[in-house]
Amino acid sequence: MKALLQIIRLLVCSERSAIALGLTLSVIVLVMGTALLGLSGWFITAAAAAGIAGIGILFNVFLPSAMVRFLALGRAAARYGERLATHDAVLRALSALRLRLLRGYLASPFREVERLRAASALNRITADVDALDGALLRLVLPGLAGGITVVTATMILWWLVHPALALILALGYLVAPNFVFLIGQHRARKPSRQAEAAMQALRIRLVELISARDDLTVYGQIPAAEAACYTAAARHESARHRLGRIERGAGLGLDLTSAAVTAGALGLGAALAQAGRVDAAIAATGVFVALALTETIAPIRRALTEIGGMMQAARRVGPALAVPTPPRFRSEPDMASGLQLHSVGYRPSAGRVALFAPLSAQVAPGEVLALTGPSGVGKSTVLLMVAGALVPDSGRILLGGSDVALLPPAVLHRHLVMVPQRNGLVAGSVAENLRLAAPEAEDAALWRALETVCLAQTVRSKGGLEAQLGPRGAGLSGGEARRLVLARALLRDPDVLLLDEPTEGLDSATAERVIAGLRAALPRAAILLAAHRKIERDAADKVLELWHADT
Repeated sequence: MKALLQIIRLLVCSERSAIALGLTLSVIVLVMGTALLGLSGWFITAAAAAGIAGIGILFNVFLPSAMVRFLALGRAAARYGERLATHDAVLRALSALRLRLLRGYLASPFREVERLRAASALNRITADVDALDGALLRLVLPGLAGGITVVTATMILWWLVHPALALILALGYLVAPNFVFLIGQHRARKPSRQAEAAMQALRIRLVELISARDDLTVYGQIPAAEAACYTAAARHESARHRLGRIERGAGLGLDLTSAAVTAGALGLGAALAQAGRVDAAIAATGVFVALALTETIAPIRRALTEIGGMMQAARRVGPALAVPTPPRFRSEPDMASGLQLHSVGYRPSAGRVALFAPLSAQVAPGEVLALTGPSGVGKSTVLLMVAGALVPDSGRILLGGSDVALLPPAVLHRHLVMVPQRNGLVAGSVAENLRLAAPEAEDAALWRALETVCLAQTVRSKGGLEAQLGPRGAGLSGGEARRLVLARALLRDPDVLLLDEPTEGLDSATAERVIAGLRAALPRAAILLAAHRKIERDAADKVLELWHADT
């Protein structure tokens, strides 16, 4: 519950005035509804009593009628405004939460961010944020508005009718519903988590069934994949059925509470009227107010079915919301000194040995340094440390004389570009993929970059810059996708270019032309590449071999 309260505090703080307006309108709606029913009860009873006494001709029906109409119309208008205000406030608060969550994930260690590429992780994050929208709409705002309304009605009835009636309402609508909620949410917590987990499993399995249907068909696994989807759906239905029983039980408890409070108000009012301490119309007001206050506890039923999912979502989302304070940096790096690595070491996790022996190197502007070594020695890790995605355990990495770890991301990305092994393409046109790096680039600049990486002819054959690519660059071969990403990197005109096996998937002749084109297009750039092929090592000015730390 503590994690959920922290999320609620963040949501409220991000839209404090809008949520306050929504809460005010919610209270107005409930107060008007309570006053409407109470006044109606008084009006009917008082009119009947006047008729029985033979003084009906003297009874003023116009003022109560006008008040009833005012409360009815005002309640409808307030309800409309409350819906607009609360939903708008919650949607904007969730947008702010998503942005803060994104900043938190972007500030996470690179290896954790890598895991977010999985469909399950992305699906989970989306579902968690969606689950938290009920924290305000179905938990906080209804609870606060209902509590304020009950307290207000209790105070008025204390003065208007009798303190004993106010005590009955306070016990019935403040104490008993909270007791029902505590018991219900304790029972609903487990099936709520199970229902959420089953729904996540169903979504993931459906996506896998659709996206991998060709492979599943080839290997005859379509029936097994369908069975897995049906199993997840059955688990979700079973959990929802248990939640439904708990919700109906809580609803029964709330209905019995309301009936008991109304019966108590009726009995007490009748006793007071018979004793001559209040007239019948005032006593009837207490009974109708007790009926009207049932609306204040109605949201508890729905909140019970969602509280478990909200609490789990808050526990998962909470840690990612802590965004670290960016380091201060006052001047631009002097790129004339290039890139320098001084005794750099890295451990994959605490307690493990270093991945490679301490590394020292320098790449001057216009130079190409190739890192070589056996697979798993840490060539890609060195590139990630230079790019600021990983923090070295020892040593320093200097970019233009400034420590990479102290450079703000905006400054670092202005001078440095990394092309990893994964292509990083998105569904859209070739031009849209290229302009991710340079939104204002003209078509001529795009074609020059494509010519540099020997991809222009291929793009023309596919329809030009407006040729459409599928998700992750579908429609291009592995080598073509790699070259398109290289062309995108060229558009940034970086001072330092980091390449992770840039010619993988290319034939030798094309690989030579691509590397030569990169050097010609970026004559002043310091290029550091993780080299796997001989052709990449031969194209470098210097070659540095990495060794495992224990060899």
